[in-house]
Amino acid sequence: MTEAEPEREVQLLAAALRRDSADLDLYAEVLSVTLVDSLPPGAVRVRRKRSVADRMAGRPGSVTELDVALGERLLSLRRDRDSLVAEIRKEVRGIVLSRRPVGLDEWIDALARSLADAAASSARARDAVERFLK
Repeated sequence: MTEAEPEREVQLLAAALRRDSADLDLYAEVLSVTLVDSLPPGAVRVRRKRSVADRMAGRPGSVTELDVALGERLLSLRRDRDSLVAEIRKEVRGIVLSRRPVGLDEWIDALARSLADAAASSARARDAVERFLK
């Protein structure tokens, strides 16, 4: 593998992660389901808001917050009315060392890079990357 191949994989992964970002509801739902199914238990936390109609229909509700913990990096995506608010935090043993609000594009790039880094050492993370690239 050449030096450029990991960077190309990160770019392809970022492009795949951006694919549905125009429809915020769909984006949050697809991203949360794919990450929860692909990453180790506890790496992804999803918060949902369930309306009465959701409860009666047995639907899980809409995603309001998504946290992805990969190594010391915690990537948070939160729904705020008609937009997504993204933040990248560095956490060590539950203590937040830094917190930085970012734009959605930067958040997606950071998630892609973190997934690619995790994929280098974890078969389960590698599966997550391959799901996004399909």
